[in-house]
Amino acid sequence: FDRLKARVSIFGGPTSVWVGLETTRPNLIPALRLIGEVLREPSFPEKEFDELKRENLASLEENRSEPTFQGSNAYQRYLNPYPKGDPRYVSTLDEQVADYTAASLDEARRFYAEFYGASNGELAVVGDFDPAEVSATATEIFGSWKSPKPFQRVPQEFKDVTATSISLNTPDKANAFFLAGMNLHVRDDDPDYAALVLGNYMLGGGFLNSRLATRIRQKEGISYGVGSGLFASALDSTGGFQTFAIYAPENAGRLEAAFREEIERMLKDGFTADEVKAAKTGWLQSRQVSRSQDPQLVNQLGNYTFIGRSLGFDKALEARVSALTPD
Repeated sequence: FDRLKARVSIFGGPTSVWVGLETTRPNLIPALRLIGEVLREPSFPEKEFDELKRENLASLEENRSEPTFQGSNAYQRYLNPYPKGDPRYVSTLDEQVADYTAASLDEARRFYAEFYGASNGELAVVGDFDPAEVSATATEIFGSWKSPKPFQRVPQEFKDVTATSISLNTPDKANAFFLAGMNLHVRDDDPDYAALVLGNYMLGGGFLNSRLATRIRQKEGISYGVGSGLFASALDSTGGFQTFAIYAPENAGRLEAAFREEIERMLKDGFTADEVKAAKTGWLQSRQVSRSQDPQLVNQLGNYTFIGRSLGFDKALEARVSALTPD
């Protein structure tokens, strides 16, 4: 890959595998062929397997005292209460350590042999290339690589969990991590989704120009990393809203009070016309910038191929956002 000037990343999960490739036009076809060899003829060297286990276990042990990991793990476990054994289950750190420790090379080989294949694959390519050549090469490399078992998508389910507060102690760290949020019964093609997107952008998604950043970062100086996030599935009626901040533990009370006040003010008074106008401009510009970056665009096109969606969806969503009023 180095000789081909190719940057390659491969990630496998419980239900799918993703491959990312960035290279020059002359090296694209040779790099694709090498990826095909990697995927179809893996050697599974024992030494590399053991080294990977050690690296992953060391990383997990470092997370024992990491506020961001501990907070995120507790948050995800509470909002996604799937049973253990389900691929959507969120493991504790101790469970992850136990799983890595117990994992064997034979199990990895067996899982690969039983599930990996390209019967349900998608390919997206952006940049300087010959579409016909790439398509023919991909078909040649992967067309006969059949998945041993039929694919079935694992859906996400809306979980209506009750409100709670969880506090975790990491005494050897100077900073603390605040994470608060909720599950939403929403899909990204729902009529109100555009308003949700712009509302979140004004509250905390627009970073420095958002209300949370203006109040908590600029005005009070409690946190330099503060904001909010909104996500919604394209296939299932499930999504979420969350707010976050990194702060000094002694400011916990001030931080939570500021969050509550800003959200309550938003719900009571809404947004001004000037805020909405500026947010539309900023959000639309960020979308254009994202589409101008090849890695972001190719990921989006790959996902859309799986979903069965075109960039016409983006055009329609951006039109709905552009038409939004403060009300």
